[in-house]
Amino acid sequence: MCSIAGILFKHDKHPDLGMTTGKLLTEILDATSHRGPDSCGWGLYREGQEKQIRLRFFLSEGEKAKNDISTIKQLLLTYDATIISEKVEGESYALILHYEGNVKKLVSGLGQKVALVSVGNSLDIIKDVGLPYEVSKNYSITDFDGHHGLGHTRLATESGVHPDTSHPFWAPGFSDICAVHNGQITNYWIMRRRLTRQGMEFQTENDTELIAVYLAYKMSLGSTLEDALKTSLDDLDGTFSYLVATKDSIGYAKDKLAAKPMIKYEDEDMIAISSEEVGLNRIFPGKAIDTTEPAPLTYGIWSRVGPGNASLSA
Repeated sequence: MCSIAGILFKHDKHPDLGMTTGKLLTEILDATSHRGPDSCGWGLYREGQEKQIRLRFFLSEGEKAKNDISTIKQLLLTYDATIISEKVEGESYALILHYEGNVKKLVSGLGQKVALVSVGNSLDIIKDVGLPYEVSKNYSITDFDGHHGLGHTRLATESGVHPDTSHPFWAPGFSDICAVHNGQITNYWIMRRRLTRQGMEFQTENDTELIAVYLAYKMSLGSTLEDALKTSLDDLDGTFSYLVATKDSIGYAKDKLAAKPMIKYEDEDMIAISSEEVGLNRIFPGKAIDTTEPAPLTYGIWSRVGPGNASLSA
């Protein structure tokens, strides 16, 4: 059992709710952390800059972390990547690079030698072992005030409790796509073999990573995110509710059984998503809000399509 969370603001100037976007996501996760107390994570989207990418790496413990950073810097030199900024946060190393080369080639080369968390022009994935409040402090999550992001808390069922098995997951080699998921993909190995034969790469054996890779593959062939969500309902077996984000959208899909809850609140300014009503009540204290739960075997996408508006396709 896990919890998922999503926030998307429709307008360039979002409303003052007394909390940053990072704080909103953290409050939803804390309110639903009984669903997954082992680890947590956020997929945060900032305004991207041309010819810049964001990278985050897991670091080893203690003095080995310095060796990891040295190795990363040496590897980046071989790809003509220039470091614009760098910082160590919690158990990770975050960089912004000036890079004009092939992102997939860079990721493939780095991923064989160091532990990548995410790569993106806009996306930054932060995840670690622990509860949302304590992890958010280590990574300054509440300082984030971008237009949208995803969150997740995890109860480990089929793998150990480690930062690299926490959600969100990104699609290796594809910038700015990440997913969070509650449920189980039962045809994981069948789909993974199919995608691997098509040249797709995996860093873990987590079924949420499969969702991100599947959607990235479909979009690489020319599908829209909406089309990819639709075909996922036919191609992925299991019980699931998942959220996916790109640089300007959040999408969802629910399987035919709809056994995994996902509650949505929407008004003229924002969309907020939680696994339980209690998560949404936390960010609107004392306010009566109208919420809905998507029907079984449905999908949808909210996109920031320009200044002042967002759209939903379903």
